[in-house]
Amino acid sequence: MRGLTEAVKHLLIINILFFVATQLYGDQMYAWFSLWYPENPNFEWWQIFTHMFMHGNFMHILFNMYALYAFGTPLERMWGRNKFLFFYFSAGLGAALLHTGVNYYLFNDGLQALLDSGIGKTELMQIITDGKYSPSWETVIGPDKVDSFLSAFSTPAVGASGAIYGILVAFAFTFSEAELMLIFLPIPIKAKYFVPLLILGDLFFGFTGTATGIAHFAHIGGALFGFLMMWYWKKNQFNNNRWN
Repeated sequence: MRGLTEAVKHLLIINILFFVATQLYGDQMYAWFSLWYPENPNFEWWQIFTHMFMHGNFMHILFNMYALYAFGTPLERMWGRNKFLFFYFSAGLGAALLHTGVNYYLFNDGLQALLDSGIGKTELMQIITDGKYSPSWETVIGPDKVDSFLSAFSTPAVGASGAIYGILVAFAFTFSEAELMLIFLPIPIKAKYFVPLLILGDLFFGFTGTATGIAHFAHIGGALFGFLMMWYWKKNQFNNNRWN
């Protein structure tokens, strides 16, 4: 790739190495490096960082790495390596925080409803820790709430998407008139409209639950932290020299 900047290049390499290792070692890599719910036995503190380098499949890593290259490269050229890396990982951490916060609400909402029905917490936690559940729970609190409860506990988050959404927001701030296109909607749209459109889509799918298997609130968290950082930097006119 022509004009590949230093930080973007190394992020690409690390992501690809993690993906290759995942193809070789499979479930063990997901157990160690994905972001699990804090009460899940698989949770470890380092996962708030390592989940950013994990991906579910080839298309997942392909789209994320292309976006990192296409939108991250001009930002790193403008900001420099240190400021770019600070922004990238801050957006990724913001994504992890919001994703975990939403899961905390969903898990405890379902947990409390089941406890109120008379099920003991120790028994309940043992069942879900063993990867099981009781069909009777659906009668008690409804299948949707059971699904949200179990998914929050047992589905790990993977991917650089949260950090990438932060990068997209920064790109829209900086190159607002640049024209971009969606694959399924090949019409040029200015970045200042394109990126909010993506975020609105995640808000819709996240609240309605109509597109499962995607951590929509992680996307929103990365975008939100990206927006807050860009707003703060613009307001305070940070000098690039302090990042050298």
